[in-house]
Amino acid sequence: MRGERNVHKVYLGLGSNLGDKAEYIRKAVSLIGERVGTVLRQSSLIETEPWGFESENKFLNGVILCETTLTPRQLLKATQKIERDLGRKKHISHLIPSTPRLYKDRPIDIDILLYDDLVVDEPDLKIPHPLMHQRDFVMIPLEEIRQD
Repeated sequence: MRGERNVHKVYLGLGSNLGDKAEYIRKAVSLIGERVGTVLRQSSLIETEPWGFESENKFLNGVILCETTLTPRQLLKATQKIERDLGRKKHISHLIPSTPRLYKDRPIDIDILLYDDLVVDEPDLKIPHPLMHQRDFVMIPLEEIRQD
């Protein structure tokens, strides 16, 4: 049919370690529902230690499953805009591909974990998320809501 768009299932990892963490995640889920697609499932939130950097601020982390008609690139742009709208600042290391990524405290972090069975390997977009299997704060909530 003309005008029909494919619907994709995507898993997104959410994290916050500044301010009202649960509220930032709630707002992010709401904006994802408005801008990305239907949120089908949401994991419990778990409190975790920072990963990849030191901070006195613990994280709240969770995972959602949603349906979207966005392409992977559109999804990345949409999630980055939601992060910015919720107060996340971009760091110069994100703009220079050869620079190591520096992790910092942040009000919200949204990672694309899985997009159907698609594999993407671009400098600024990697699906499945390359570090997710090393992170219990991703794998525990993901397993809670994962659909085979």
